Amino acid sequence: MDNAKNKPNIIIILADDLGYSDLGCYGSEIKTPNIDSLGNNGIKFSEFYNQARCSPSRASLMTGLTGHQAGIGQLSGDLGAPGYRGFLNNECVTVAEVLKQENYDTYISGKWHLGGSWDPREKEKWLAGTENHPLPTQRGFDEFYGIMDAASNFFRPESLMEGDKFIDIDDPDYYFTDAMSDKACSMINKSIDKDNPFFLYLSYTAPHWPLHAKQEDIAKYEGKYLKGWDYFRTTRHEEMKGLGIVDSKWDISPRDSDVKNWEDNKFHDWEDSKMAAYAAMIDSMDQGIGRVINCLKNSDQLDNTLIFFMSDNGGCAELMREDGDWSNTSQWETNTINGKSVRVGNIPNLRPGPGTTFQSYEIPWTNVSNSPFRLFKRWIHEGGISAPLIVHWPSVIKESRIESEQLHIMDIPATAIHAANAKYPDEYNGNKIKQIEGESFLDLLVNRWSREKPMYWEHEGNQGIRKGEWKLVKEYDQDWELYNLSEDRTELNDLSSKEKKRVEEMAIEWEEWAKISNVLPWPVNPNVLAKRLEGDHAHIHQHRGPTAGQIADGKGKFL
Repeated sequence: MDNAKNKPNIIIILADDLGYSDLGCYGSEIKTPNIDSLGNNGIKFSEFYNQARCSPSRASLMTGLTGHQAGIGQLSGDLGAPGYRGFLNNECVTVAEVLKQENYDTYISGKWHLGGSWDPREKEKWLAGTENHPLPTQRGFDEFYGIMDAASNFFRPESLMEGDKFIDIDDPDYYFTDAMSDKACSMINKSIDKDNPFFLYLSYTAPHWPLHAKQEDIAKYEGKYLKGWDYFRTTRHEEMKGLGIVDSKWDISPRDSDVKNWEDNKFHDWEDSKMAAYAAMIDSMDQGIGRVINCLKNSDQLDNTLIFFMSDNGGCAELMREDGDWSNTSQWETNTINGKSVRVGNIPNLRPGPGTTFQSYEIPWTNVSNSPFRLFKRWIHEGGISAPLIVHWPSVIKESRIESEQLHIMDIPATAIHAANAKYPDEYNGNKIKQIEGESFLDLLVNRWSREKPMYWEHEGNQGIRKGEWKLVKEYDQDWELYNLSEDRTELNDLSSKEKKRVEEMAIEWEEWAKISNVLPWPVNPNVLAKRLEGDHAHIHQHRGPTAGQIADGKGKFL
């Protein structure tokens, strides 16, 4: 493969809703030997950050910009304002579009979620391929196998596509995680046969809800979690300290205030079954990554392949309420291949796993996934934005290590482009392109490097900025909190009252960033935004996040 001698193959592997401590090499009891091998023979990053939510993180990962700059500051619904259109705009380029200019074959297997809003009940109305619903093949990818939307039944994905065509599943043994792993291998082999370098975006939906897993994988974990959530939070924290992933001086955050004592829960077997299914989904993803690694080994391409593995946000506390809090469950109430209906809801003693169920693992186990941090996906506290990052490249990384330099998900495409010796354009297809915000950390793989710019966040009114060891953060409609993360990364000692000048200065800096980064203005139609947030917030912590009414009456402003 002559071309690849100068151009490395590049693989970005993205897990969906995987928590900070959910990998074996980051302290988990879940079996992830293949991912662990990448980490233990590469670099494990302990202070890697994403953008708190699926679509904004994916937009950042593909473009090197913030989600708002790329047009996706919320999710895939079009809210009208420039930062909230729900699809990639024409002021950005994807890493695939850049690498195409360097003769890379470009592939995506898995979840896209950057092409507007979709409803699996109305396929005939989907506008795939239009400006507001761009397909991956319109944004630099040669081939696409996967789903356009956020989530789907793992045994029969409703929005499964290949290229620009929908695929109907009639195989009773089909499992989406396996299928996307196997498709990734066939894509790799195709490029090797053509003697071309390749870029592969392997975008898993595991372990995002619903809790769908194969019974043989669930069986590995059944009964394991009867010790309860406190036991596993503590055990993971101790393991992480021993591994050097977290500093031993950082105390574990208290159990979330919405979580009961394990002894007070009435459904121990059911709770165990939920976490067993969740673990099985991660286990299955790891098995698939093992097949991809073997594919590279068998073609003598592993040494020359730069692999990134990460998650798009912290663990997810979203509920599948059976009591009507989530009004749009009908989009998931589809039929399985054999005609059996899908029952949606976290219904006690309804065991998750098969395709006839549609459940999530809920707040108590999410609190485990994000150990030792607090809060979850959507929030800007460490539990919402911290994720594992593993970088593996045998021809370059000669010694494995844990690295504590701060990185942002927008730095991944910048590094990939740098590794390929490609040029990020000022214009593309006649459109002026925003300057890339991400910073290449290629030098850090073999030397020292530190990020120059602060990191900024906003999601649903939750806000944050990190400068060096200092982090200013707030929940929607609450006061700013200030933490010294070198001393207190679990955010237990708020220093805002002692460091008022620092708070003021960092808050002003955040506001200036918000004004120039498409964070502001809020979407112009408050009724559209209210409808969106009604769906997003009604089924999770009622005391956190703006309500539809607050947005509609003007109380949902950022600043």
